[in-house]
Amino acid sequence: MSVFGNILSKIFGHSQASAQTSPGAATGAGTSAGAAPPPGAPDDAAAGKAPSISDVDVAAILDGLAAKAPQKLDWKHSIVDLMKLLGLDSSLDARKELAQELHYDGSTSDSAAMNIWLHRQVMQKLAENGGKVPEELRR
Repeated sequence: MSVFGNILSKIFGHSQASAQTSPGAATGAGTSAGAAPPPGAPDDAAAGKAPSISDVDVAAILDGLAAKAPQKLDWKHSIVDLMKLLGLDSSLDARKELAQELHYDGSTSDSAAMNIWLHRQVMQKLAENGGKVPEELRR
């Protein structure tokens, strides 16, 4: 799997796991708490369906992971910290591979510029794939 594919999988996988275990996840947005869904209505959680990607709040998932992390990781500004938070290889080689996947045309020898570009691109690609990403993280 690609490096970006692993990022997607880690984030959207956390979303699927939390949706299946959180109270009210199967009730749907239009159903009031405690009310049963209409007879014959599909129960997505019981059917094992993942929430729609457009329902994935990327910042909330990453903030939740950061709160549980043993070290302080600044995922909002650092591609290295984002990858560490997701349990992925954050080495220079892994970041160069990610840069190649995302068609980085700058010098990979300038790791600071590459890292800034990578972080912005990853946030943008998450949004393009339907995730909810705050606008300030996509600039």
